[in-house]
Amino acid sequence: MRCSFSLLLAFLALPLSAQTYYPPRGDWAVASPQALKVDTEKLAAAVDYAIASENPASKDQAIVQATTFGAKEPYDQIIGPMGVRAAANGLIVYKGKVIARWGDVDSVDMTHSIAKTFLTTITGLAWQHGLIANLQDKVGPYMPHGTALYEGEHNSQIRWEHLLRQTSDWQGTLWGKPDWADRPEGKTPADWPNRPLRTPGSHYKYNDVRINLLALSTLYVWRKPLPEVLNQQIMQPIGASSTWRWYGYDNSWIELDGQQVQSVSGGGHWGGGIFINAWDLARFGYLFLRDGKWQEQQLLSKDWIAQARSGGSANAEYGFANWFLNPGRKALPNAPETAVTFQGAGRNVVYIDQENDLLMVTRWIGNGDELNQLVGKVLAALPD
Repeated sequence: MRCSFSLLLAFLALPLSAQTYYPPRGDWAVASPQALKVDTEKLAAAVDYAIASENPASKDQAIVQATTFGAKEPYDQIIGPMGVRAAANGLIVYKGKVIARWGDVDSVDMTHSIAKTFLTTITGLAWQHGLIANLQDKVGPYMPHGTALYEGEHNSQIRWEHLLRQTSDWQGTLWGKPDWADRPEGKTPADWPNRPLRTPGSHYKYNDVRINLLALSTLYVWRKPLPEVLNQQIMQPIGASSTWRWYGYDNSWIELDGQQVQSVSGGGHWGGGIFINAWDLARFGYLFLRDGKWQEQQLLSKDWIAQARSGGSANAEYGFANWFLNPGRKALPNAPETAVTFQGAGRNVVYIDQENDLLMVTRWIGNGDELNQLVGKVLAALPD
């Protein structure tokens, strides 16, 4: 007993910065702004701004799809679940403690392309566990016989890193969606199917068909449903709720080792993706704020995170999907150059700022400069 008491005293004597806080399941400690020397009035103004800057688009995500992507793209049929979102909501976590919240942070809404960050995290775990030997490996040899996903002179050159960075330029059709139909290129619709082919790795193109290809390829490597992997390896250890879900498409089912398994989608472009609340998004972001560590567990390799947050040769502002970087502070002039965001349409954002020990989740904010302005207002409230 004397030994245990001595250890407790030693722990309590540690500087506050050494006692990293991790929120237990179902709870997150709240601190008053004053306790952390945060300017209360400026913080309140930032929250008011987030609420006032809500995206004016319809809350019905099926209507948004029909009037944005669907209005400009062929093959726009929705083939996965969609939802009606809540109003603007979010959380601000400073030095591990919640200092502000607004809106319905319990609402389980589509998170759109932040699903890509969950997906690349699961691909990273496959690499971490040795299921993928090297990210420079060609993907084709990892696929089961008969899939034909990476056959041909062009597609056979694709490597794991190309898929992760959205530089694969994969050519084909998956789940009824041709690669060229997502954000089509060309002056007229007749040009779309005849898009130029680029050497894999040389050209960045944001493309959900190819992200869904990464999801399917990662599923073949794990040989079990990706939501199950995510739940076991990440969401349970970080104390996430049981309310989040990860959906695929009506037609994205495959036979895997004799079982019918759904390949999930990496976003909500045609429906599906991850439906989640702001609290669980904050836990996911907090894991990366703490360099992949939760309590005493290093859930994600620091080497993996370093790769994910490095810019690619084809796009210095984009790491692995969906790590948006801030070199030269071009994307977010008000944020440090080292800040990272995970972003999805609508606009869903997880803002990670290690320099300021700051995490922010803001959901359904406007698509223009609103995020940059919000970041500036929050940072202005923090102590010098």
